[in-house]
Amino acid sequence: MMNNKGSSASKYSEASGSEAHFATPHRLVRMLMEGVLDKIAVAKGAIERHDVELRQRNITWAVSIIDALRSSLDFEKGGEIAANLESLYSYSNHRLMEANISDDVTKLDEVTDLIRELKRGWDTIPDEIKQASSIEEAVTSSPK
Repeated sequence: MMNNKGSSASKYSEASGSEAHFATPHRLVRMLMEGVLDKIAVAKGAIERHDVELRQRNITWAVSIIDALRSSLDFEKGGEIAANLESLYSYSNHRLMEANISDDVTKLDEVTDLIRELKRGWDTIPDEIKQASSIEEAVTSSPK
């Protein structure tokens, strides 16, 4: 369902230091989701304070992080799940851009709710899969 973690790691490592470089694929995706939530929260505060520059910077950053999540999808192995995630990521970015244009915190709240729900599901993945260093390892170690 995910491609090589290198490209996503490099896009996020600027914000999270070397932790992203050494993270398992599961941890990296979790870090990216947390990053999106953090950037949206800052953007929401910026809208409330009428800080245009801070709003734009953080929404743009959230969009970039979602793009990193999207670029990690492996449609060949992930099939319908990857396609559904791609749709969710695309929709989320669209709503973020609308929020940026309209200063609408309800659109930010909507994306926050979507990403939080996705993260809750991600966090329930069994430990043996979380610790895998690759998707292939995760699949072969998962209980049958």
